[in-house]
Amino acid sequence: MKMLMTTPVLQRSRRGLSGALMIAGLALASLGALVSSPLASAEEEAAAWPEDKPIVVGSKADREGHLLGEIFAQVLEDAGFTVERRLGLGQTIITYQGLAEGELDVYPEYTGTLAHAILNLDSVPPLDKLDALSRERGLRVLKPLGFNNTYAVSMRREQAESLGIRTIGDLADHPDLSIAMSHEFIKRSDGWPGLADAYALPQVPRGIEHGIAYQALRESKIDATDAYSTEGDIQRFDFVLLDDDQGYFPEYLAVPFVNAALPEKAVAALDQLAGSLDEDSMQALNAEVSTEEQSFAQVASRFIQEQGITTEQREVSGAKWDKLGTNLIEHLQLTLSALLLACLVGLPLSLLVYRNPKVSRVVLYVTGLLQTIPSIALLALMIPLFGIGVVPAVIALFVYSLLPIIRAAITALLTVDPLLVKVARGMGLTRREQLRHVILPLATPNLLTGIKTAAIINIGTATLAAFIGAGGLGEPIVTGLSLNDYDLVLYGAIPAALLAICAELLFELFERMVIPAHMRGLKAR
Repeated sequence: MKMLMTTPVLQRSRRGLSGALMIAGLALASLGALVSSPLASAEEEAAAWPEDKPIVVGSKADREGHLLGEIFAQVLEDAGFTVERRLGLGQTIITYQGLAEGELDVYPEYTGTLAHAILNLDSVPPLDKLDALSRERGLRVLKPLGFNNTYAVSMRREQAESLGIRTIGDLADHPDLSIAMSHEFIKRSDGWPGLADAYALPQVPRGIEHGIAYQALRESKIDATDAYSTEGDIQRFDFVLLDDDQGYFPEYLAVPFVNAALPEKAVAALDQLAGSLDEDSMQALNAEVSTEEQSFAQVASRFIQEQGITTEQREVSGAKWDKLGTNLIEHLQLTLSALLLACLVGLPLSLLVYRNPKVSRVVLYVTGLLQTIPSIALLALMIPLFGIGVVPAVIALFVYSLLPIIRAAITALLTVDPLLVKVARGMGLTRREQLRHVILPLATPNLLTGIKTAAIINIGTATLAAFIGAGGLGEPIVTGLSLNDYDLVLYGAIPAALLAICAELLFELFERMVIPAHMRGLKAR
């Protein structure tokens, strides 16, 4: 009778499940290689800087930060250092945390942001005081680059002139104006809360990603937004900056913010940039990227040559797709590692708890609760624990993969025909033999459905990993948003969508290979 239960139909299903678990084992090894590098702290590095250790240059996701980060990287490379770029990260909390945790070694920051958002000071002290306070945290503030990129409020010139709005205070006379500010500006103490109090502004702004705020302003979707005074899009779209007649905004001098353990040779190289940029020249560089469609690397290379920092002609590509292959591989590594790690955890966990209704409900509740955490928030919460880069991204994607896999597995295991289970029990099969020869083969179609759902969710969610320096197809999307370049956004979005379609087709092909037609709802010939 046992031979009856191990028919070719069930054997094929078992082989499919075994194949999936074998692939999961191989992916776990890949994950180990991917995330095995240990986190280093500034204190551990303070004694000496290894000769073969690269300097990690970061930047925020805005255009100017990306450009300055590329300038820093090229200057350090010209000084003989190996440089690793992690440009286009998220907001201040991510770049600062990365620097404090030793995941970054330098990134461009502004004195006003450093004082208010990082050191939590009420005012902006002199530069030497900022440097002294930063050194207490194992960090340093180097010499200013020369320009003040203060916050401002921007409007369309035509609308501002027609309404007679010249200063920020004039906005108080037009409470019906639609105002949208970047999320960081709305929350910062030196942002909207203080600005609204200082000028008695009645408007309640909506939050908007800074990268798309100018597009919304240009298309009259909003009437005003926060701006950086040196942005190239101000002239490009003929916007006007409202006069800060009360002098609310402090100076935001651009400075290299660095790991205190950075070699003096690297510090000397970055100090070559001190005083090299004023407001007009920085705005012109930003405009070259946004209006002339040149790459960050091209603009940075020409700038450091003009400054006499290097005389060598650097070969840089201006093609938008030159990193598409690398981004695609990174994306596959992230999604595959997280997915198969979730299989190795979720499937055995489901097998352990599915017979106990109370425990299985608790497991589903917890995984469902984790699924409700917004993706970008979960990534940010991972930074204090795991730093930035691949490790927190894989862990976050792993968390999002658990619910569809565990829910599908528990449902599949509980809905196996009880009559077949009774027959197997009557034949004298042990619980392990019932699971191996009957339950798992019959549950395989639904198990694969849960894994497929998790895979497709991962492919989409992994695009956000670029905000914490994990690369992938989110990198061109983030860069495109900062440049208001929707062609570049599509260079990341379209391959991600195609990757999801390919995943769907591959799972369907795999199911056809290992699952009999009648178990897929088809009539066997």
